[in-house]
Amino acid sequence: MELHIPALAPETLFHIGKLPVTNTIINTWLAIIIFFALGLLLKKRIHLKPSKMQNFAEYFLEKLLGYFDQVTGDRKKTMRFLPVVGYVFFFILLSNWLGLLPGTGSIKYGGEMLLRPANTDLNLTVAMALVAVVSSHVFGLITVGVFTHLNKFFQIGTFIKSLAKGPVAIFTAIIELAVGLIEVVSEIAKVLSLSLRLFGNIFAGEVLISVLSSLVAVAVPAPFMMLELLVGLIQAAVFTMLTLVYLTVATAQPHGHEEKHEHVHSTPTN
Repeated sequence: MELHIPALAPETLFHIGKLPVTNTIINTWLAIIIFFALGLLLKKRIHLKPSKMQNFAEYFLEKLLGYFDQVTGDRKKTMRFLPVVGYVFFFILLSNWLGLLPGTGSIKYGGEMLLRPANTDLNLTVAMALVAVVSSHVFGLITVGVFTHLNKFFQIGTFIKSLAKGPVAIFTAIIELAVGLIEVVSEIAKVLSLSLRLFGNIFAGEVLISVLSSLVAVAVPAPFMMLELLVGLIQAAVFTMLTLVYLTVATAQPHGHEEKHEHVHSTPTN
């Protein structure tokens, strides 16, 4: 029996012009189509007297919002971030579970696997991680203001003023500038951490199931496939919660800003 172990890079099936279409892109398209179709179906079935499907969707969404509230601490913030984190959660969950459908990893097209779990493609996980991190900065710029948000990394105004305050102030400003550079590196590390965590877990599960399916009968890999259902849910939740944390932190006022604001407003005027 042939032992097939998936390669790190996805396999190209065909080209549309100069654009290569890989087997992970096929699974991505399937996830998007199913996600879009379910959304339209739920939208058409929304009534004042809810159906069983609407009841289930509302119950699940309310539970999800409750978990999100524990991170943001504010339902208004949760609802504001929901379009980003909600889509991330459901897309990752759906694409992970689609990778467990019969035929994934076994149906061939042109000698290559026709279907492969979308999140075993590092390009996709990096793209989603970039969306998560960049979105946090966009929300931060809009919420707290451009200069306030950028001052979380580089306090340019303080650095310029310190040049006239002597060597100690200049040295302190240089240290703060170095800390800002470290913060920038940490933002890049967020992208690597998010993308590699999701890619590594889903790819490892795909390799395990492929090897077991090649070596033994169907009954043996079945428990591992059930485990992968749980792993798919956990990884979707982890990615989403970290994205939500980044969004919440980026939109929070800098330390001391609120105290200063309250002090200004509480100062009596003549």
